[in-house]
Amino acid sequence: MWMGIDVGTGGTRALIVDERGKIRAGVTAPHEEMRMERPLWAEQRPENWWDAAVEAIRGALAQARVSGRDVRGIGLSGQMHGLVILDQEHQVIRPSLIWCDQRSQPQVDTVNRTVGRANVLSYIANPVLTGFTLPKLLWVRDNEPERFARVRKMLLPKDYVRFRLTGEFATEVSDASGTALFDVVHREWSSQMIEALALDRSILPACHESVAVTGAVTPSIAALTGLAAGTPVVGGGGDQAASAVGNGIVEPGIVSCTLGTSGVVFAHMDQVSYDPSGRVHTFCHAVPDKWHVMGVTQGAGLSLQWFRNQLAPGTDYDALTREAATSPPGAQGLFWLPYLMGERTPHLDASARGGWIGLTAKHTRADLIRSVIEGVSYSQKDCLDIIEQLGVLVRSVRISGGGGKSPFWRQVLADVLVKPVVTLETQEGSAYGAALLALVGTGAFTSVPEVCRNVIRETATVEPRAAESTLYQDGHSIYRSLYPALKPVSQRIARL
Repeated sequence: MWMGIDVGTGGTRALIVDERGKIRAGVTAPHEEMRMERPLWAEQRPENWWDAAVEAIRGALAQARVSGRDVRGIGLSGQMHGLVILDQEHQVIRPSLIWCDQRSQPQVDTVNRTVGRANVLSYIANPVLTGFTLPKLLWVRDNEPERFARVRKMLLPKDYVRFRLTGEFATEVSDASGTALFDVVHREWSSQMIEALALDRSILPACHESVAVTGAVTPSIAALTGLAAGTPVVGGGGDQAASAVGNGIVEPGIVSCTLGTSGVVFAHMDQVSYDPSGRVHTFCHAVPDKWHVMGVTQGAGLSLQWFRNQLAPGTDYDALTREAATSPPGAQGLFWLPYLMGERTPHLDASARGGWIGLTAKHTRADLIRSVIEGVSYSQKDCLDIIEQLGVLVRSVRISGGGGKSPFWRQVLADVLVKPVVTLETQEGSAYGAALLALVGTGAFTSVPEVCRNVIRETATVEPRAAESTLYQDGHSIYRSLYPALKPVSQRIARL
């Protein structure tokens, strides 16, 4: 047996698989609600992630009716970009500023002035964004100097769980790529960025390839969790790279779309290439010596979650999508801008604001819901268009995440992207990919592509419909015109 552990935004999931990749157990322990003390701020307690990991590990072992001695290896995955800072006693200094926290635009501006935008792109193959880890660290330095003075280690969310499991300070290349401190081309920490910003290199963890063994479960943690002492823990991957492994996006031609809290279009690259404007991210893949490119919608599933929580409390998502299906394609001319947490692809704008455009007295709640799903799908098409412009071949799109469970959303996405949308036998995503990386790292398979070819199976395909795709091409053109028209207004709103 092998275990994958994914530290998500809403909870931590532990998954147990066998040597054929079959899932034997899966348990999710929920996290506390993220704290949002101000608009665009988002924090979580790392200690809560660890408590959830312990609960999920125990639960998965019990559900599979196996002992820790049966688990031959563990892989880790987790939400990217979150800032975890530890003091000399290895205690958490403050709650983590997580991936969707957007408070650090002044720090992004400082990096661009100090290092230079062109230099940043040449050093790390990406622009510096508010969502990345570096600006969050600089925000602490600028706004909480007493806390910053105590910093001895900086970790990413899954790597905090690794530290608690093994006592080792380590990360791997796919997650490190999203810090804005990592040389993606050469797969190492960027000395140029570190020196230009006068940071202490010693706070950074050792960085490995994703299938490398990074440590072993300690005796005290074995007693706490039910795992066996000495169980190897491999590097794993950031949630998107790990999800891509779980979806088999490890060779050219297949792209994935993950509709979780955020929405991500992800493509494998044999050779490194990046967008000169930085609209999409080029990161190291969890496949050794390979890369990936991805576009990110900050508020994908978050948009539908916000709608449910604020306007349809207590309604389940299946009921919402059934209601949306009663609205015609195009939602009677209603458009949703999914910029609830600013936006990454393609705008790189923390001040972008969400909302409905085109609302009339004729519109129904069904139109509102459908427009949310269509707006998120348009944003994912923005991502796919840029990826194809980089020369990436796209034959089909493999869907995963909560949104991907909806037949209605899968059809809308196929119509908007004008691509076949494929469902897989296993839709576990990140935790599953982390487990597959553990299979490779412990020698059960010789490579990541080999394990994916052996265990991942397609089960259904939704084809785009001609009439709907034509309508959505026009709709996407209108959607793309809305952001630039509203940008000056959004910036004024952001300054209020």
